Amino acid sequence: METNQHQHSHGHAHHHHHHHHAVPTTLSGIFITCIILNLLFVAVEAGAGLYTNSLGLLSDAGHNLSDVFSLLLSLFAICMALHRSNRHFTYGYKKSTILVSLVNAIILLVAVGAILIESVYKLRHPEPVSGEVISWVAGAGILVNGLTAWLLMKKQGNDLNVKGAYLHMAMDTLVSVGVVISGLIISYTGWEWIDPIIGLSIAFIILLSTWNLLKESLFLTLDGVPEGIDMKEVETAIDETPGIESWHHLHVWAVSTTENAATLHIVLKDLEELETVTHALKHALREKGIHHSTIECERTGHTCGEEGCCGCNGEK
Repeated sequence: METNQHQHSHGHAHHHHHHHHAVPTTLSGIFITCIILNLLFVAVEAGAGLYTNSLGLLSDAGHNLSDVFSLLLSLFAICMALHRSNRHFTYGYKKSTILVSLVNAIILLVAVGAILIESVYKLRHPEPVSGEVISWVAGAGILVNGLTAWLLMKKQGNDLNVKGAYLHMAMDTLVSVGVVISGLIISYTGWEWIDPIIGLSIAFIILLSTWNLLKESLFLTLDGVPEGIDMKEVETAIDETPGIESWHHLHVWAVSTTENAATLHIVLKDLEELETVTHALKHALREKGIHHSTIECERTGHTCGEEGCCGCNGEK
């Protein structure tokens, strides 16, 4: 068995699952609610940060603002994915969800760089801050970020966009806890240098939470195998499908952050079992997370391009 360079298939799988369209509709309302909550908090946190001259609050506000932008991009991608396919985009605009995930990761990396630069400057040029105000505002952040993370938690599933948003908000909740702690320390000890230290900690936490999102979205942009797909399990499922003598030219990629596709050539033991075999194989692939499959069939002793080659459309 081997996996070779992609070749054009003569048939295409016409069986599509449309029930997932109801999920983005629900997600849209959740994202809008999260965006409004976080925008209000960013305004309060930034104002308090300027008033108290707190880098911890300002860096957290900047990060929360980038989260708002990320939520907006994710909402935009979800809406785009609902548009029907056309002659120019035969899969529709579902790939936009992957591009948005990549953009979100890049935005967060830029935010990390800005926080690092400002934190180092504050360490070298410390300024007085109000520990009490920091604690109260960051405490409100725990509520807002925690509520947002909770709203997204149940809807994340295997969607890279929602998963990324959930991880960001969960990390923000932890960051807000850290800022509360720094505010209490400043109030009781007067150690103002703890504020830029918290800023550096925030940058480190953002970097950790962003790395996997950046890596996976970049892989999907390059048509790499999605993280949720185990190729060994897929290959085993093909091997165990009755009626298949051998197979080759297997390719798996992501159509969107929630849908995957594959192309495959199979050699049939008996051409009369074509419909039964392709039906069973498509079902097995769906069980492994592949929603769209294009299968090209060959008869034993023949290769594609010869009389024994047939395109397999599978279920209608």
